[in-house]
Amino acid sequence: MPRIYLGLGSNLGDRAHNICTALERLRAKVQLDRISSLYETEPVGLAEQPWFLNLACSGESDLSPEALLDFVKTIEREMGRKDEGPRFGPRPIDIDILFYGEAVVSTSRLEIPHPRLHKRGFTLIPLSEIAPDLAHPLLGMTIRDLGDTARFLEKVRLYRLKDERASN
Repeated sequence: MPRIYLGLGSNLGDRAHNICTALERLRAKVQLDRISSLYETEPVGLAEQPWFLNLACSGESDLSPEALLDFVKTIEREMGRKDEGPRFGPRPIDIDILFYGEAVVSTSRLEIPHPRLHKRGFTLIPLSEIAPDLAHPLLGMTIRDLGDTARFLEKVRLYRLKDERASN
């Protein structure tokens, strides 16, 4: 089975709970074995929205890349993500396929590796925690090296888990 890497993010509702719920739902078809720490991150693209919680995880699945995309999109919809709204806008959950083995996929629905991961601290920092030596198949650099050389537009800080419901 191919090793897959996913990025999860949430900035609506109980963000930590949303991430945990998504991880549990992913386990139905993905054998997760590594999960990064949670990071609180400044939004990219549309600044006027709540900060995100993000993490990266990895595991194995026998789903094809397209079936994996359908699976994660189903989780997003079931958790309240709407198709309408601004690009990069607020959402209860976002699940991105970052890598799928060494595959390079470019279709109208799916790009693997994720086309913007090398520019995003909210992806590279958690990913470097669980897979620093993973090589990007198109850029020829490890995740560690990409993180060391990138200039991130957003702030990223380690998140201390607390009950967000108390602050809402």
